[in-house]
Amino acid sequence: MLNQPILSNHDLRDEIKAYWSLRAETFDSQPGHEIFSEDERSAWHALLRKHLGDGTGKAALDLACGTAVVSHLLDDLSFKVTGMDWSEAMLERARAKAKKRGRQIRFLMGDAERTMEDDNSYDVITNRHLVWTLVDPVACFREWHRVLKPSGRLLIIDGDFVNPSLVSRLAKKLSALLVKVGFGGSGQQNGPHTPALAQTHQNILSRVHFSQGARAEAVVELLKQAGFDKITVDTRLGAIHRSQRKNFSFLKGLERATQHRYAICAQKHG
Repeated sequence: MLNQPILSNHDLRDEIKAYWSLRAETFDSQPGHEIFSEDERSAWHALLRKHLGDGTGKAALDLACGTAVVSHLLDDLSFKVTGMDWSEAMLERARAKAKKRGRQIRFLMGDAERTMEDDNSYDVITNRHLVWTLVDPVACFREWHRVLKPSGRLLIIDGDFVNPSLVSRLAKKLSALLVKVGFGGSGQQNGPHTPALAQTHQNILSRVHFSQGARAEAVVELLKQAGFDKITVDTRLGAIHRSQRKNFSFLKGLERATQHRYAICAQKHG
């Protein structure tokens, strides 16, 4: 009898965890991750209020919270926040930030795909730039559905970072050309800061479920399969992009603003 290979996603998931642990060191120094102006903070608050309302003590679970940027925004709006991440390096920075700011945010080390939280325990679940990394999004969405209370809301903030628009492609090429001839390089980046990390990022991206790009319509279909309804897609993120642009070079800001980025709000049936 031939030995059959054992198929597992364990190796890929470990690579993803290690990658984000390495990114933790520079995460808060990069625009598009941390918030660098009150205009941007206000724009994020407006987006969260639009889809989730004010917190008024409601329980919120911020998955793949990283250094807790979104956790703090939810805390600003009076949600009772739990931030979860599987990178201890990220959580160390998240805890330090909350302590420095005097915030009562609960942090847990955990897996967004297997939270180990109780059924029907959160009013709100949020995540930012997590969905594109998922290995099995339907199973993950079912887990989030389980953890949400009846009528609870899920807010996904993500994008397709694989298939840039024509404007985005041209801006990226021109930016690279300017750097090559010595006229670029102003403004900050928000991606991997070394060639080795960039290569790791591309290797991971080629193997996750959304390797061809996390389009909003594809995410919506999988959310429906997981049992969510009342799903809305919001691509009007211009206020956030405009506030971030001052921290990027002109071309980087243009590239970012023309990407397919979105917020998807979905509800668990009451």
